[in-house]
Amino acid sequence: MNTDHSSLKRVAVVTGGARGIGLEIGKWFLANAYKVVLIDVERETLAAALKEQGSPEDLVGIDCDVSNFSQVQSASQDILKKFGRVDVLVNNAGVAIFKPVLETTFDDWRTVMSTNLDGVFICSQLFGALMVKAGQGCIVNIASISGFRASTLRTAYGTSKAAVIQLTKQYAVELGNMNVRVNAVAPGPIETDMAKKVHTPEIRADYHDHIPLGRYGTTQEIAATVGFLCSDAASYVNGQVIAVDGGFEVTGVGVPTLRIDSKKLK
Repeated sequence: MNTDHSSLKRVAVVTGGARGIGLEIGKWFLANAYKVVLIDVERETLAAALKEQGSPEDLVGIDCDVSNFSQVQSASQDILKKFGRVDVLVNNAGVAIFKPVLETTFDDWRTVMSTNLDGVFICSQLFGALMVKAGQGCIVNIASISGFRASTLRTAYGTSKAAVIQLTKQYAVELGNMNVRVNAVAPGPIETDMAKKVHTPEIRADYHDHIPLGRYGTTQEIAATVGFLCSDAASYVNGQVIAVDGGFEVTGVGVPTLRIDSKKLK
């Protein structure tokens, strides 16, 4: 195996890469001369995503459930055989079940935790080991603003993302000693196909009122932040969580009228 990193393109693995934020992150890496592996459990959606990109030589898709250790282990070995290295892991795969707290079943809880938390742990263990062996690498976990602030209907989801934030710091402390940086991105409301389907006009209006920038973020903005964290420009950034949310988290509930009035003072 060729271990001269300078002579090879870097390889980025993105879980939950068949759609939305994950797919956009994959596109960012492709555009920046990486070889890219998209991992997703939705086989047909993944195949469509690959086809949409023209199935370039530097792009591979793997059908894999990140909550299944043996499947991830097999995927990691397949990637190593094909590309010889893994430089970047983006733990993006996630699921959400939005129910009132007393209506959230244990099965609901485990469904969310198995992907959102167990999946991050499994992938970080297996791909992180490859990075440590190579002497370098970056892991970026996609958390959420829901990991910072409690909200209705998000008992399992919010808790899973809060745990991802802490897990990010745990890995950063130990893997940083071996030149593997670990950070997280916490998106706020983002314009994805899923958001367009489930966010009613009333919900969208509420978000617009409470986000200082007055809009949803884009998948491209999340991808660019992930790309920065994996770049040499962020070579001294480790154990951090960057909220990409238009200021939603820092403002709390916010008072839209005051914000509107402040604009009149300009």
